[in-house]
Amino acid sequence: MRTRLAAGIAVLVVLSQTVPASAAGPLKSVTNRYVGSAVAVQHLNAEADYKSVLTREFDSVTPENEMKWGVVEAVRGQYDWSGADAIVAYAKKTGKSVRGHTLVWHSQLPDWVGGLEAAELRAVVKDHIRTEAGRYRGKIRAWDVVNEAFNEDGTRRQTVFQEKLGDRYIADAFRWAHAADPKAKLYINDYNIEGLNPKSDATFELVKSLKRQGVPIHGVGIQGHLSLMYGFPSGMKENIARFAALGLDVAITEADVRIPLPVTPEKLDAQASYFGQVWDACHAVRRCVEFTTWGFTDRHSWVPDVFPGEGAACLFDENLRPKPAYARLNP
Repeated sequence: MRTRLAAGIAVLVVLSQTVPASAAGPLKSVTNRYVGSAVAVQHLNAEADYKSVLTREFDSVTPENEMKWGVVEAVRGQYDWSGADAIVAYAKKTGKSVRGHTLVWHSQLPDWVGGLEAAELRAVVKDHIRTEAGRYRGKIRAWDVVNEAFNEDGTRRQTVFQEKLGDRYIADAFRWAHAADPKAKLYINDYNIEGLNPKSDATFELVKSLKRQGVPIHGVGIQGHLSLMYGFPSGMKENIARFAALGLDVAITEADVRIPLPVTPEKLDAQASYFGQVWDACHAVRRCVEFTTWGFTDRHSWVPDVFPGEGAACLFDENLRPKPAYARLNP
């Protein structure tokens, strides 16, 4: 009984740290940046409260899985656009923009792609990009064209694309995407490039080279998956500024902040500080045009399944109550 009582008190203390929705209005109203969230179509369709908060707070959406190759063409030549179409239709109905995610990524890739020889693989990648980007031509504000191309030390990740097509696959992907949808902003996107480090250095050198070649790349997506266990990345504002100085837009594309469990008021305050530092770094650079979180509620966060012992990474808790992090962004 004593253990249960103590646990109950702890829960009440933590819940007392949640805050009401801001009197200033929804999050999208307090900034001139796009404010977005990743969206899962099954929750959008099945949960009225989830849909209500999403609609109220954000003006941009990113399909969480529905535009990935493994979903839209799991079997070669057989397409399933139902989830992606539903999210695009929701965005149009509610006046939101869409960030397309993602055209070329080594993960969530159909098995049949990996077995192709180089010449056929190149043709298939071109066809995939032109088919998907072409389907949503004029409906997508920005595309994550190439996702997670580097290792932590700044070397090229040895994906099926890198191994079989070589360095040129990235430039090719951007050219094909631009041909399919000339008005969409095209980004390279990666994690652990928030601060100044070998991986962000490699990304910087790549996009500088692509710009010199006249490749139609318009921006860098900084994912922003952070954890209280590892400290806040150093030099984030300077890193964003150097990409912007190349004439590129920068977007925070997948922000969340993992908390080592159990949750405490102190950890929630630290999480709020991390979110606030990312928000402030973006707002310090004019060409940082977007702040998107990877989901907005702990109810559906990907974190506990991938990082055992960590969780509560979003701006809203499982009951869709705004947390101190939300109040830090929208006081």
